[in-house]
Amino acid sequence: MSEIATLAATIFKRAAGTKRFIVAIAGPPGAGKSTIAEELRALLPQDSAVVVPMDGFHYDNAILDQRGLRSRKGAPETFDLAGFGHLLKRIRDAEPDIAIPVFDRSIELARAGAAIIGGDIKFILAEGNYLLLDEQPWSALAPLFDLAVFLDVPRDELERRLLRRWHEHGRSDDDARAWVASNDMPNVDRVLEKRRQPDLVIRSQRA
Repeated sequence: MSEIATLAATIFKRAAGTKRFIVAIAGPPGAGKSTIAEELRALLPQDSAVVVPMDGFHYDNAILDQRGLRSRKGAPETFDLAGFGHLLKRIRDAEPDIAIPVFDRSIELARAGAAIIGGDIKFILAEGNYLLLDEQPWSALAPLFDLAVFLDVPRDELERRLLRRWHEHGRSDDDARAWVASNDMPNVDRVLEKRRQPDLVIRSQRA
């Protein structure tokens, strides 16, 4: 059984007897969180799981410009943490038909109300860089998760993946390398150095 299939089986077993089960899938930029979240969703019973990306709570570029944070987009302070926490509480309370925002990387903006969580959805797969960040106010998210998973990827592999990502989004090599060095890798280091202990770790190598 693959590591992802084993994780899906663990989630299914731990969620027995619950109406709703929230999984945190955390890891540094480039770790493959969204990919693994989608793989997990496909392995869980049909129509029983929804992926909730933290990236939907990016502040708009206009807000980042006002706050002088555009050059640090993706750092913890560039997210609406209060909004994300409120959403997780609504999810835990199993409110019906909860609208969630989804980040569109092609335009680098979040689309409000881009997906709906129905009241019959059991498994919530929340994914994001800072879900296990051991810093206030992020650490206040801990009680909202039933299971915390961390994706552990070697730092040099993360750098390689991030460079590839920005090349694929049309940045020149020089621009991509400058952005990864000044923005992405400091975010990587913050996640790696300041995370809470997860329930499970998935280790990945080259992709």
